[in-house]
Amino acid sequence: MRTDPATGRAFRGSQKWLQRFVEAAPAALAPEGLGPLDWVSPVAANRFSEYQDAAFLHALGLGHLAPALPDFWPRGGAVWDGLAQSVQGPVLVEAKAHIQESFSSPCGAKAPASRALIGASLTACAQDLGADPRSDWMRCHYQTANRIAHLWWLHRQGVTAHLLFVHFVGDTDMTGPASAETWRAVEKAAAYALGLPTRHALSCYIHHVHPDVALLAD
Repeated sequence: MRTDPATGRAFRGSQKWLQRFVEAAPAALAPEGLGPLDWVSPVAANRFSEYQDAAFLHALGLGHLAPALPDFWPRGGAVWDGLAQSVQGPVLVEAKAHIQESFSSPCGAKAPASRALIGASLTACAQDLGADPRSDWMRCHYQTANRIAHLWWLHRQGVTAHLLFVHFVGDTDMTGPASAETWRAVEKAAAYALGLPTRHALSCYIHHVHPDVALLAD
């Protein structure tokens, strides 16, 4: 069991640490230049719920975009580890505590129509960002790719959104990296595998933070 069914509190991994940092040390999650974050999820008030599909739009006050989402992504899409608001726009959050999480499985959609839609959206995003066409976003670092694609889609809808990757340092329970430098190497490897140029249209809207869990260790 990963979470307490009564409270939604997680027992281990990135889910546990994100919940704890949001409650006790939110400043450690705020990237430089983005300002303080007003967290929508995960918070105790809603039993640390995580949002998916149109629910994430409603949670961020973007419910008016929900009718357009099915033209971009089929149901059963990204489950966001966290959501927040900043003075610069809404923030989508993906959290990791160990490196293996970064090497996600290829796209698992089985319905041909769903795979075709996902493939078309990922391709459009990759092309718009000037990614190397030899990179297969359906297979390589798929989770990172689809998170970037959601950020891209929001920008196409006129929303100045941001994407925040929270990579926790020092989670020995999960055999996670002991330094931020290791995570930075993983981040560079993912960008390289996706064929992304060093600078692209969304570079300024993608952020990385590396909180050390020792700050909140029991």
